[in-house]
Amino acid sequence: MTPPDDSVDTGRPHAVDPGDEQRHAPGPEPLWNESYYLDFVADDGRIAGYARIGLYPNLGVTWWTTMLVGEGRPTVSSVAYDLPVAGGTGLVIDADGVAMSGVVDEPLSTMSLRGTAPGHRLDRPEDVYRDEPGHPTTIALDLTWTTDGVPYHYDLTTRYEVPCLVHGEIGIGDERLRVDGQGQRDHSWGERDWWAFGWCWAAARLDDGTRVHLADIRIPNHPMAFGYLQSPPQSQSQSQSPGPGPAGPPAAARPVTSLEVTEELGVEGLPVTATARVEPAGLDLRIEPLAFGPVMLVAPDGRVSRFPRAVARFVAADGRAGLGWIEWNQPEGPDGAR
Repeated sequence: MTPPDDSVDTGRPHAVDPGDEQRHAPGPEPLWNESYYLDFVADDGRIAGYARIGLYPNLGVTWWTTMLVGEGRPTVSSVAYDLPVAGGTGLVIDADGVAMSGVVDEPLSTMSLRGTAPGHRLDRPEDVYRDEPGHPTTIALDLTWTTDGVPYHYDLTTRYEVPCLVHGEIGIGDERLRVDGQGQRDHSWGERDWWAFGWCWAAARLDDGTRVHLADIRIPNHPMAFGYLQSPPQSQSQSQSPGPGPAGPPAAARPVTSLEVTEELGVEGLPVTATARVEPAGLDLRIEPLAFGPVMLVAPDGRVSRFPRAVARFVAADGRAGLGWIEWNQPEGPDGAR
């Protein structure tokens, strides 16, 4: 692990060490994993997407899982679970047609993802679970995530989350789409067994600039909750502007102290609606998935987990609303039940 940076304020328990933005030396566990997640939602809601680079150095593979979605648009999938692990300290994939480079341009401030990859247009998102091949296409990403709030390190585990604004361009086949919006990125490292327990994760930006991040960890008999609420910068809050606009210093991140998430499942286990009750502040959210980009995860020993991830509308009981991403990890039991 990277040595602590003397500039980190150790009096802030959720502060992020800028040195942790880079790759880490792997531990001995077979399922030791280093994961970089980056998602976005265009301000007009027309297009949204996520990209994940997951390094399993002890298995000798890199996972590339990327989806581009939107209401009324086909789901576009670009997924590979057997790419090689690049040497060195960079975040680069150059194999089997995937040519992607992730760069931390300025620690805790900006990160970019650029490159091209093969993909498939799917008639229905649940086709991922049915092993339907879809229609071949290509994707191109040229996006930058700029920090829009306070980076937040979890308790108990090596992981942090960064609320961001996102700008750039994506391509799907011959189509080019400008992206001006917001999103979230996270970075974690350590043992990652997707098939051991379920969870629900979400991150959203409400129309007054409030940032919400939730992680409902569903370990049997040991449930845990992580996340934060971040108020908009004071100048933006006073103006009630829905856009980024001129802003003062970001407010501190208030850690989630309790969390209740429930969902109603639909076809193939894709949730059709969800609710979240968040403390502090007694925030009640209704969450409506708008477009799914799910993946199917298979362990080396054959265990299976379904992983529905969706761009969603988040509506608070007080009328505030916004967009973001939500995901569920749904490991199958020994009898195939979720």
